[in-house]
Amino acid sequence: MGNAADVEFLKTKQARVSTKLLIDVPILVTVIILLILGLLFLYSASWNFALQEYDNAGYIVIRQVIWVILGLVLATILTFMDYHFIRNIAQLIILGTIFLLTLVLFIPSSIQGATRTVLNGSVQPSELAKIALVIYLAYWLSNKQDKLSTLVWGFIPVIVIIGIIAVLVLLQPDVSATITIIFLGAVMFYVAGGNPKHLGVILLLALFIFLCGYFLFDKVSTRINDYVNGLKDPGLASYHIQRSTEAILRGGLTGVGLGKGVVKLTGLPVAWTDSIFTVILEETGLLGGTFIILLYLVLIWRGYEISVNAPDTFGKLLAAGVTLWIGIEAFINIGVMVNIVPFAGNALPLISSGGSSLICTLAGIGILMSVSRSSAIEALKKERKTPDALIDLRGGNGGWRISSLGRGSRKR
Repeated sequence: MGNAADVEFLKTKQARVSTKLLIDVPILVTVIILLILGLLFLYSASWNFALQEYDNAGYIVIRQVIWVILGLVLATILTFMDYHFIRNIAQLIILGTIFLLTLVLFIPSSIQGATRTVLNGSVQPSELAKIALVIYLAYWLSNKQDKLSTLVWGFIPVIVIIGIIAVLVLLQPDVSATITIIFLGAVMFYVAGGNPKHLGVILLLALFIFLCGYFLFDKVSTRINDYVNGLKDPGLASYHIQRSTEAILRGGLTGVGLGKGVVKLTGLPVAWTDSIFTVILEETGLLGGTFIILLYLVLIWRGYEISVNAPDTFGKLLAAGVTLWIGIEAFINIGVMVNIVPFAGNALPLISSGGSSLICTLAGIGILMSVSRSSAIEALKKERKTPDALIDLRGGNGGWRISSLGRGSRKR
């Protein structure tokens, strides 16, 4: 459907101004809150480091504001663009990502000992790989609905593309991104209606890559060993986790106050990126940390609803993949800080410092909003809902897994 036709249709419906744009209000409000809180906590976590490194306490925050603006512009464009356009360039996106992942292995630019960036540290392809995989799998799986249960045309192409991306990311090495990519691919394959038995092979691939990482890279084995030792005795956990635990205990229920945390000044590693949730817990306590988690749960809930109500299989898979990706990233980052999972290095979506992560995440939000708008337009055309229901918080009409809807009733 053309955008012009949609606008004319909405005018004939005489929808109120608040619903003419067909924006998912809970997602919009949640993202704005996370971005604002992110900038506040980012300044609190980074001013000392920025002052020492750049002689400007606001240097990191100013850079982040620039990324926020660029990311919001991209998200806005994607929101009002028909998401089916992405389907037409899915192959170019995945090929370009593979090229960048290969190129980065031969470039000296690095982050914490891992070769992860190009263009002088401005672009981190492993972040792009996550959303690129979501887009490509949504494209492939929606095109192969009738063949997903077969080995040759269904499963093997999926496992090959997941394997290529995962191995290239692992070689950087970026184990956390590798885990995210494999898990994303497995869940999207299942959601698309793939054979559950084939998931076992993906899990074996994940185990194989994990073992390769453990035995080939000292950094990976050290993190795993520190995690296991920390479970046995908190005193044997890594220095990073020990400082994080100290900050959490200092924060207690209500925190020591915004900007008043001290652990970030006395050795907490990368407080403005990987460890920013620790800063949040120290300065706002368990209540503040819980509020941040609830915001992510709202994003996951709305993403689920958008996926369930998407007008076609491609939109359903696209929304499901973006939602899972953001949820996984948040879970891993938060889980690391409380020693639930081994140290990974994931950014906290929409909060941690980092241009690649922030722009990719906001692009994902824009895609979610685009799918939501298309669903709302379809609902209006079929007169299933009144315009006011576009911002209704009611539940969806089914589950995430496509096979539960019946093969014959699917749209592509």
